[in-house]
Amino acid sequence: MGRFFKRTSLVLAFIAVFAACAAAETPVLRMATTTSTDNTGLLDYLAPLFKQDTGIELQWVAVGTGNALALGRNCDVDMLFVHDPESEEEYMKGGYGVDRKQVMYNDFVIIGPEDDPAGIKDKSVKEAMSAIASKKIPFTSRGDKSGTHMKELSLWKAAGVPVPEKEQWYIQTGQGMIQTINIAAEHSGYTLTDRGTFIKYEDNYKGNPPLVILVEGDEALLNQYSVIAVNPERCKEVHYDLATKFIEWVTSPRGQQLIADFKLLGKQLFFPNAK
Repeated sequence: MGRFFKRTSLVLAFIAVFAACAAAETPVLRMATTTSTDNTGLLDYLAPLFKQDTGIELQWVAVGTGNALALGRNCDVDMLFVHDPESEEEYMKGGYGVDRKQVMYNDFVIIGPEDDPAGIKDKSVKEAMSAIASKKIPFTSRGDKSGTHMKELSLWKAAGVPVPEKEQWYIQTGQGMIQTINIAAEHSGYTLTDRGTFIKYEDNYKGNPPLVILVEGDEALLNQYSVIAVNPERCKEVHYDLATKFIEWVTSPRGQQLIADFKLLGKQLFFPNAK
């Protein structure tokens, strides 16, 4: 019930959803979100509990944060659940969103083969990015303007390395995080991922995945998630009242505790930090 379309055939999917919503008595909140909240199973876990508490059905599309913000600008959804603070701030300054609230965080990690051909294990992020580039070891990028992709671009810049877009060893997938990790594994290379999605990937392999965490703990790897309601003054048809209820619920003590309780392999994927 939760996911209401993927990246393809978006217009047709929206038409079907609108028709279903018109016929249904249950109020439906439409959300655009990043792939990590979907891939990890967090929203599959939260959605029925949100409906139980409020009577509102949550439906969502999982895309990169850049595409999620575009859906908000186009008035195609009621709210956003995203993780690219810089892009979010621009979105808010443009008057597209209201009621932006921090919800939770985790961190990004650089993963790669256990034999670590670039020798980056336990190095700083700057040292790791420089080593991968200098040794031309395959690096797989989302390449989709998602929050993870934008973070990756900032890490190349901080390391003083031009984004290697034209290099053969730099692979841009244009796909979600799990798919990008799988492609990195196929090339015995590296990628940047949020920790929550890595734990899900690890769980898929029963705790013994082809790629492992090699770089973590750097301050530059913080990964903050926020919710934003689409501005009802710009988008007259959005369900601002439903978005407000979700924002209040997910930032409440109950919503925050549910996020803290969400685990795979006994590991916490996200850490609540609503203010």
